[in-house]
Amino acid sequence: MLTISRELVDAIVAHARADHPDEACGVVAGPEGSDRPERFIRMDNAERSPTFYRFDSQEQFRVWRDMDDRDEVPVVIYHSHTATEAYPSRTDISYASEPDAHYVLVSTAFDDPQFRSYRILDGVVTEEDVKIVEAYG
Repeated sequence: MLTISRELVDAIVAHARADHPDEACGVVAGPEGSDRPERFIRMDNAERSPTFYRFDSQEQFRVWRDMDDRDEVPVVIYHSHTATEAYPSRTDISYASEPDAHYVLVSTAFDDPQFRSYRILDGVVTEEDVKIVEAYG
C-alpha cells in the first residue's frame, strides 16, 4: 500500500493538469528505508509528448545525486497519461527500474483525474491501494 499525504497528491495532480496535454513526470523522495514519500520533485518530460515521457538524463542524474546526498530514495515515481486510463503501458513497464518504488499514474483524460499506484517488478504489474493522509503519524 502507498501511504501519501494529501499535499503530495494535490501537487502531483496539479503538475499533471499543468502539463496537459503533454505527459508530466517526477519523483517524490523520502528517507532511505522509510517507504514514506516526503519531498516533491517536479521534473521535465524530455519528450514533451502527449503519449510518452522520459526523464532528461542530465536532470535525472542531478536529482538522483541530490537524493543520494540527502540519504533519500525515490519512493514514488510518477507520470501522467493524457488520453488513457491510469495504467502502466508496455513502455512504462520496460522503463521501471526502481524495484522498491511506487509507480503512480495520474490520468488527466477524465474530468476527475484518476490517481493509481503500482509496483512493477521484473515486468509484473501489481496495483496497490492508496491511502491518502492529512499528515504522517
